Amino acid sequence: MKVALVTGASAGIGEATALALHEAGYTVYGAARRVERMAGLAERGITILEMDVTDDASMVAGVERIIEESGRIDVLVNNAGYGSYGAFEDVPLSEGKYQFEVNVFGLARLLQLATPHMRAQGSGKIVNISSIGGKIYEPLGGWYHSTKFAVEGLSDSLRLELKPFGIDVVVVEPGAIRTEWGGIAIENLMKTSGDTAYAPQAKALAKFFDQAARGSRPKVIADVILKAVRARRPKTRYAAGFGAKPILFVRRVLPDRAFDALFLGALRRFA
Repeated sequence: MKVALVTGASAGIGEATALALHEAGYTVYGAARRVERMAGLAERGITILEMDVTDDASMVAGVERIIEESGRIDVLVNNAGYGSYGAFEDVPLSEGKYQFEVNVFGLARLLQLATPHMRAQGSGKIVNISSIGGKIYEPLGGWYHSTKFAVEGLSDSLRLELKPFGIDVVVVEPGAIRTEWGGIAIENLMKTSGDTAYAPQAKALAKFFDQAARGSRPKVIADVILKAVRARRPKTRYAAGFGAKPILFVRRVLPDRAFDALFLGALRRFA
């Protein structure tokens, strides 16, 4: 039986993905900081791991447990992450560093821990959850978009690096999804820039996020991830969820200034 590790499994895309893989017959380990929120997964037969992607010891212990109990890792879904928003001028550098610690370096460390086992068995699927935010940009989102651009570049290099060992690297780029992400992003945004010179932009962007929070269900992304890990030759990228494909298409065809104008015009509707 194939073995999968899914991070950020306590809610949203991670929870839906853990369930989808379990129902497809995988032995699934769901990892997150808040194990109490994964009781429902445990009841379904999914093994839960307490794992903080900013804590190296917890990541090492989690992977060691999987190898000890199951002897292999066939699928790694790097889903843990969050959105830290606020004007670049207003966001403390410590918060910017933490955003990278969660969204990039935690992902990278798990890659380092899982890859040797995949390489030894001559197969594996790595799914890095990026975002359409890894291809587009927004005002007040400099740190978040930087992390997702980094995930895109890291994944491209890793795809070539691991190909000789039979390991596939896939990027998934969700659009608007109904998860806690939007609420957390709005909270960070307003706390950081809601009372500064950037308040008008912050309030408009918060309304925009609130609207976007009515997007697709997490299962839409979970189904795409399942499709990717089952594929003999998966695509390098999958864009899915509300607005993902049209937004990425517009970004590809418009020059930067035109995309700037389009986005700022859309944001003015929420001012």
